[in-house]
Amino acid sequence: MTDPDDDVRVDLGRVSPPLFPGAPWRGGPPRERWLDRRRRRIREEIARNRRGEAAVPTWLLAVLLVVVLGGWILFALLV
Repeated sequence: MTDPDDDVRVDLGRVSPPLFPGAPWRGGPPRERWLDRRRRRIREEIARNRRGEAAVPTWLLAVLLVVVLGGWILFALLV
């Protein structure tokens, strides 16, 4: 006989938890956690960039950053 205080785990299959405690359970696949979703999106973006699907080349972004920072420093020194 099992102790009622034992942790019993029941496989509920493909059921996702409710959004709010006490809400009814929804059917369907479990929701992806925020951090997992963020990591997946970052991996997908890196893969797109490696395939050459980047909208703006990295070297152009670097040049733009140097120009903006240089202009800001020049403005700060002249004012």
